[in-house]
Amino acid sequence: MSSQDSTGFGPAPGLSAQEQERIARIGDELRAGIESLSGIGPAVSIFGSARSLPDSWEYQSARRLARTLSAEGISVVTGGGPGVMEGANFGAREEVGTSVGLNIELPKEQLANPYLDIDLDFRYFFTRKFLLIRYAIGFAIYPGGFGTVDELFELLTLVQTGKLQRRPIVLIGPDYWQGLYQWMVDQLKAKAYIGEHELDYLQLVDDAESAAAVLLQSYRRDFM
Repeated sequence: MSSQDSTGFGPAPGLSAQEQERIARIGDELRAGIESLSGIGPAVSIFGSARSLPDSWEYQSARRLARTLSAEGISVVTGGGPGVMEGANFGAREEVGTSVGLNIELPKEQLANPYLDIDLDFRYFFTRKFLLIRYAIGFAIYPGGFGTVDELFELLTLVQTGKLQRRPIVLIGPDYWQGLYQWMVDQLKAKAYIGEHELDYLQLVDDAESAAAVLLQSYRRDFM
């Protein structure tokens, strides 16, 4: 390896060749993502389960939501896989906005869905997460598993700590999210582990149409 790796930093004393290569890969992955997405304009990132089937309510709801946003010229960004992600990219492709998928390499291969204008593959979750957040003017979160809940709490933490400017975080499907939300009220808020108004970062809505209204109101107020 040369004395100046692709991250722009020379090798640090004491780091092994393997660690230096890892640093270079991270830098390359982040740079490629930024270069690919720098022109997508305002975007909404849509999260949800990769296991949702095309006939599920959440797949079809994500499709409707993305179609509505895309008709306004807003790009739609997802994790690029099947399920809710596919539904959202499908909807975005039906209108004029850009459909973006940020796929992740997994032991059980997750293939990118076929509705992507921009299709990027990532080795590292943290670079992928950065880019899922970087260009978004708001976030829509459908039912999902560990990954979806992880993304939700990362967003809340970033807003709480001032690392991310406050923007809409919309949870679609009260039947799914109400239990988690009530736990945060009864435990986190009641025991002062979070601030009095920090649950105001979240909005629970019933459907795609309500989610679109929240996201578009914010977009027109703050970005037009």
